Amino acid sequence: MALRAQPPSSGAAANHQHFITKLLLLLTLLPLSLALFAFLLQWRGGAVDDPISRWSPDESHKFPGMDSSPLATHSASSSDCSTLLGHTNAASLPYFKDWKFKFDSDLKPKICVTTSTSASLEQILPWMFYHKVIGVSTFFLFVEGKAASPAVSKVLESIPGVKVIYRTKELEEQQAKSRIWNETWLSSFFYKPCNYELFVKQSLNMEMAIVMARDASMDWILHLDTDELIHPAGAREYSLRQLLLDVPGNVDMVIFPNYESSVERDDIKEPFTEVSMFKKNYDHLTKDTYFGMYKESTRGNPNYFLTYGNGKSAARVQEHLRPNGAHRWHNYMKTPNEIKLEEAAVLHYTYAKFSDLTSRRDRCGCKPTKEDVKRCFMLEFDRAAFIIASTATQEEMLNWYHEHVVWTDRTVNLKLLRKGILTRIYAPMTIIQGLRESGIFGSIIASAQGGTLSKDKFLASIDSSNSSRSVSSRKIGSKSRESHATARKALEITSSHTLHEAAVPPLSPPVVDEEELMIEA
Repeated sequence: MALRAQPPSSGAAANHQHFITKLLLLLTLLPLSLALFAFLLQWRGGAVDDPISRWSPDESHKFPGMDSSPLATHSASSSDCSTLLGHTNAASLPYFKDWKFKFDSDLKPKICVTTSTSASLEQILPWMFYHKVIGVSTFFLFVEGKAASPAVSKVLESIPGVKVIYRTKELEEQQAKSRIWNETWLSSFFYKPCNYELFVKQSLNMEMAIVMARDASMDWILHLDTDELIHPAGAREYSLRQLLLDVPGNVDMVIFPNYESSVERDDIKEPFTEVSMFKKNYDHLTKDTYFGMYKESTRGNPNYFLTYGNGKSAARVQEHLRPNGAHRWHNYMKTPNEIKLEEAAVLHYTYAKFSDLTSRRDRCGCKPTKEDVKRCFMLEFDRAAFIIASTATQEEMLNWYHEHVVWTDRTVNLKLLRKGILTRIYAPMTIIQGLRESGIFGSIIASAQGGTLSKDKFLASIDSSNSSRSVSSRKIGSKSRESHATARKALEITSSHTLHEAAVPPLSPPVVDEEELMIEA
C-alpha cells in the first residue's frame, strides 16, 4: 500500500511566514542600529581611538621616551633661522612634540653614537634627531672647525643627551698618552696626512667614547660620520633599539653593510631629504647579480662603490673594548663574536653634493699628483676626485661629476633597480622631512640663543667665529725625533699575549678582473 505525502497544514505555513518576516526585520534594523551607535560615539567625541590622537601630549600614550615640552608649541616663525631648518608652524608629526627626546632610564638597550665632525648645524641636527627617533639616546660629538664655533656648539650643548668634546691642546696631550701609540694594530696609519690622520684621530676619539659610554651605562656604541644614517630594516618596527634588542646575548658586534647614495641630479642641497636611490652592498646581493651587473654598476669608476664598502658596526659596551679603526671594534682580551645583518644597513651619502668635491680638496694640503695622493687618500676614487678638484675648471669639474657620480641614464637606473643593484629607500627622507616641518630645528636654535635670532646674524656668527676653542691637530701625538724613536721601540716590544688585530681601514667591495669582463663581453 503506497504512502502519500500529506500537504502542510495552514497553521504551519503561517508560522513559517512569520519567522521569515522577523528575520528580515532583524537584518534590516541591525546595521541601522550599529551605524546610529557609531554616529553617536563620534558626535560625543569619546571612545573613538583615532591613531593620531594616541600620540597627543594630553594622553597617556606617548612616543617611547618622550614627555611634553613647552617648546613643542614654539612658533617656528619666531626665528628666521626656522626658514633654514624648518618651514611650518604646525607639527605635522605629532610624536615629535618634545624635541628634547627625554629617553626614560628604563628603556633598553641604551644606545650611543660617537662621531668626529667639523660639519655645520644644517647637517648635524637632522643627522642627530633622525637617530634619536630610531632609538639613540646619547651622542659623543668630537668637534672642531665649524662644529666647534661658539654659535654652533652652544646649540649642540643645549640638547639633552649630547656631550660635546672640543679638540683642545689638553685633549691632544691626553690622547698623546694613549696606549694606542704603543700598539701595532694602528701603527701603519701614524704620522701620515689627510685621510690617514683623520683615521687615527677617529680611533683615538672612539677610545675616549668607550670610557664615556661605560660611565653612562650604555649598552651599545656605534661610530658614524655625519653623512651616514642607520637604516634599521628587518626589525619588527623601524627602530635601532628594537633591532639591537633582538640580537642574541652572546654577540659582541653587529655589522651594518653600507649602501651608497646614487644621486640623480647635480644640484642636491640637502641629501637626507633629496636622495632616495641607493646602491646595495655586495653582502646583500647574490654573487651572480653582483658580478653579472658589475660593469653597468661601476660606470667606469675604479670600484663598485665610490668610497668604502665594508660597512660600519655597533659594539656591545663591555670590558676591554677598543676601536679597530673607524669601521670596526675589537677587544683586548678576546676575538669578538660578530654577526652581519641581512637587511639593515648604514646609508652613506657620499659625494651627494657637487660642493663635496671642493670641500674635500680644501681639507687636504697634498699635491694633486698621482704619486702624492697615494700617501693622503686610501681609496682610488678619493684620489681621482682630489686631483680633479685641484686642477680642473668649474665646468670641467661639473662634467666629471656628471660622468662619475650622477645617475642620469634612466634606462640604466631602471634596469639596475629591477635587478636589485639599486634600491629606493624613503623612510629616512620622510622622518627628517617631518622633523624639519615640525619646526623642531628652529626651536632648538631659538632656545639655545635665548630667544629670536635672525638667520643672517646666526650664519654670520658661525662664519666669523675663529673656533678659538679648537686647536689644529695636523700631527696628533707628534713628538720630537727622540719620542718617535721611543714609540717605535715600544711597538717592537708589545706583549705577544695581547690580541692586536690590525685596524680595519675603509675597504672597497670585491672587484671583477678586467679579463673576466672581456670574456663575458
